[in-house]
Amino acid sequence: MNDRIIALFITLSLSIFIGIGAILAVLTKRQPKVIDLIMGLAFSLILMLILTDLLPETIELLGIKNLWAFLIFGCLGVLFLKVLDNYIPEHHSKKMTKKEENSNNIIHIGILSIIALVLHNIVEGMAIYLTSCKSVTLGAMMSLGVGLHNVPLGMVVTSVFYQAKQKGYTPFLAVLVFAISSFFGGFILFLFNITVLNDFIIGIFLSFTIGMLLYILVFELWPKVKHSKNRNYSIYGIIMGVLLILFKFLMD
Repeated sequence: MNDRIIALFITLSLSIFIGIGAILAVLTKRQPKVIDLIMGLAFSLILMLILTDLLPETIELLGIKNLWAFLIFGCLGVLFLKVLDNYIPEHHSKKMTKKEENSNNIIHIGILSIIALVLHNIVEGMAIYLTSCKSVTLGAMMSLGVGLHNVPLGMVVTSVFYQAKQKGYTPFLAVLVFAISSFFGGFILFLFNITVLNDFIIGIFLSFTIGMLLYILVFELWPKVKHSKNRNYSIYGIIMGVLLILFKFLMD
């Protein structure tokens, strides 16, 4: 089989890990304490993802001399999500109960998170595809490592909509888009027969992604964690996220 086709299947395998996370999330009951746990978990996972994966990789790709690009495109990522945030308003009315307003706020965070994480997965899928084209074994190992941290992310993304009691196709479509986004990144390169991509371009994409994720951390997740009614559960979620990332390092 052609190495490019094998590389494409390896990026597709990442969807399985997200699917596992989604199933685990559905098995969790809808409780306020669980919501606070998930928010804490999301906060620590995204923070650790930036500090341990995205930031070091971005600096390595861009180099010290191109850190200006990181600052510029990172700020553009923040600005982009801020503008987008204004076009995804939270709907409030006097008829809404406190639980309904909280549910609406959670969905709002979920939509922004999906957008940022999908872009991150597209770039990640490109990186795994390019690695797999050079070495199928190395690409498969890289996919396994990335997949492990996609399981809890899949749980978080699914839980955001499920815990908010969002009905219809919204939760399914959100998880589906998130799941196939890594494959989409690999498919773009496969479609245009690209097996090498400039480090500077990948670094710019990652910088933009970091900016978006930082916006979600500071302006969306942190207020939820800080003002949590079940503070202990938020702390448990944060600790779980840190432990999961540490576990991923042990498996690398």
